[in-house]
Amino acid sequence: MKIINILFAVATGTLLTTLLACSKQNHDFLYEDNMLAVTVKGYNASNETLAIKLDTFPVTDAAPGKFDATRGCIIPAGQSTLQLSITETGTGKTVMNKALKKEDSPANIEFFYFNGQVSKMPEIPAFENDKIKISYLFTPTVTKYAEPVDIVLGKYYFTPKVFEEITRIKNVKPNEFSAPVTISTFSTTGQVYNGQPTAVLFLVYIYKAGTNEFYTAGSEYTWHATATTAPKPAASTAASRVYIFEEAPVGNSMRFAKKLEL
Repeated sequence: MKIINILFAVATGTLLTTLLACSKQNHDFLYEDNMLAVTVKGYNASNETLAIKLDTFPVTDAAPGKFDATRGCIIPAGQSTLQLSITETGTGKTVMNKALKKEDSPANIEFFYFNGQVSKMPEIPAFENDKIKISYLFTPTVTKYAEPVDIVLGKYYFTPKVFEEITRIKNVKPNEFSAPVTISTFSTTGQVYNGQPTAVLFLVYIYKAGTNEFYTAGSEYTWHATATTAPKPAASTAASRVYIFEEAPVGNSMRFAKKLEL
């Protein structure tokens, strides 16, 4: 019985030490003298789970998708910082290493993880009735096009087969989030062009920056007037979206694949 009591006391002491060293979702830790409080949140757009730790203490395992976790840890005596480490659990790849001091508390770390890169979280435009608000991140994975582009939103009239620009997002750098753009919703039926009734498509073209020339001009890839378009919501319904898309040509005709929609 004495041995059992000793083992119980040791186990209880170890548990209490662990609980005191690192506390999850307990906001009393904000008032501890040597406590470092950290909130880590964002969006994991990879296929890997991210292991997030403060020194050896787990903060969270961020599966693909949104994550938001708070952890408080006591900084041990003789130690001035705690190391925030983020790694891919499947590959062991280091995503982020950051030393945090007590003075950083409460620390807020927010990031977007995509294609093995850490970047700022994109801002999703505020929803507004009768408006379509869109932001893009374009990844030219096939052509490796590296120059800025204009992303052009417009209407394609089947009669007389003409694309009419509504607005454009100018000088968008590949692999970076664009500024948001806003247009009014519109119907794709019952439209008239030059007195002729016609159906309409909502399309998004990509031009070389400052021009009306498709960015694929001069490459082996062609642009189909109605089938080649960046992702977009329905024209007649209000929406607020952030799209990440990449090249996915069919033969030598350029197409795009949506990788993520926020």
